[in-house]
Amino acid sequence: MKISDDIHNYYEKLVSQHFTDLKLEDNYSADFIDDLVCVVLNQLPTRYIRHEVDMAFYLPASERFEMENNVKVAVSKSLEFMKDHN
Repeated sequence: MKISDDIHNYYEKLVSQHFTDLKLEDNYSADFIDDLVCVVLNQLPTRYIRHEVDMAFYLPASERFEMENNVKVAVSKSLEFMKDHN
């Protein structure tokens, strides 16, 4: 059985958006960013979805806020870790 390419972890999108907001790609190499993504995502729970519209309509605002906050904390911790161990 092959898992559909449409299925993905919603946190990946949130992490990508936060990286863009912070302009991390302007300040770090592609290798550093790839490693950082792994460190960040390993700190977060998984939230698999098939369609983005599912999250838009069925995710309460409070849960969305919590997920975004979890991403911010994970990115901050991961950046500190990566800088200390680079």
